[in-house]
Amino acid sequence: MKIPNTTSNITGFILLGFPGSREGQILLFVLFSGAYLLTLTGNDSITCVVYWDQRLHTPMYILLANFSFLEICYVTSTIPNMLANFLSDNKVISFSGCFLQFYFFFSLGATESFFLAIMAFDCYLAICWPLHYPTLMTRRLCSNLVVSCWVLGFLWFLIPIIIISQMSFCGSRIIDHFLCDPSPLLALTCKKAPVIELVFSTLCPVPLIILCSFIMGSYALILKAVFKVPSAAGRRKAFSTCGSHLAVVLLFYGSVVIMYGSPASEHEAGMQKIVTLFYSVVTPLLNPVIYSLRKKDMKMALQKFLRLLKVLIKNVLEQLESKIVFNLFTNIYKNRI
Repeated sequence: MKIPNTTSNITGFILLGFPGSREGQILLFVLFSGAYLLTLTGNDSITCVVYWDQRLHTPMYILLANFSFLEICYVTSTIPNMLANFLSDNKVISFSGCFLQFYFFFSLGATESFFLAIMAFDCYLAICWPLHYPTLMTRRLCSNLVVSCWVLGFLWFLIPIIIISQMSFCGSRIIDHFLCDPSPLLALTCKKAPVIELVFSTLCPVPLIILCSFIMGSYALILKAVFKVPSAAGRRKAFSTCGSHLAVVLLFYGSVVIMYGSPASEHEAGMQKIVTLFYSVVTPLLNPVIYSLRKKDMKMALQKFLRLLKVLIKNVLEQLESKIVFNLFTNIYKNRI
């Protein structure tokens, strides 16, 4: 790959991604394509099942459906461009494309953090206040919380990203990452901007610390309530209600805290890529498996939905086959005439 080097103002960037031989790039393309398709299929299945099954029209599953849709958007903000780069020789991303990816990736990541906190709050109400849960977590409150998560997530990084996009970039156009990340972007600016770097180094950890503390506090209260349950069956039911969410929280926050909870200078480029890959690709891939296996209602609804889908596909294929046979005999009859 030929990498241009220029000291003029930059009109695009080069995402190095995962450098390697042509065969290695094709192998990575196949692996990430499979992961992307599985992520889309799994999360889209959860979204469709919750929409289709009236029994799942409860706050817990409405939040889960929004979270699954969010995961689809999250992986789509990075993987398609990554796949294109695997097959490209120059690996160039335009200036506008880079900052659009930058904005959507971080906005969707912030939205995911807010959703995880709201889902922890929902678990807390369901377990610690079971008798008052229907009156506390109403459909209206759930809708307001969902809208708040989306709005706050997309407003959190808006102004800093606009400010960075207005800065001048000089020197090398190379970003040693598979996405447009703030640290390598700020390193390419013509003039150092310590204030902007401070703003970003604050904006990333602050919501993580606050939301993570809120989630951990919620689960501390949940565990306290669970251990007071006299029967083992009751404790198992409580753990099954929120165990899947806790697993997702640990997967997501564990990798994000490693990435943004400490100074960027402490991470090598390879480690940054691996950690970012984990919370941006691996976690969305595992989420449908975790939720479908841990939640009995979701598992039953998925099985029912898949059976219905199988019947629909079978009927469509039979109709197509009948139409093809009918057209074939029609053509034969016309030719004889």
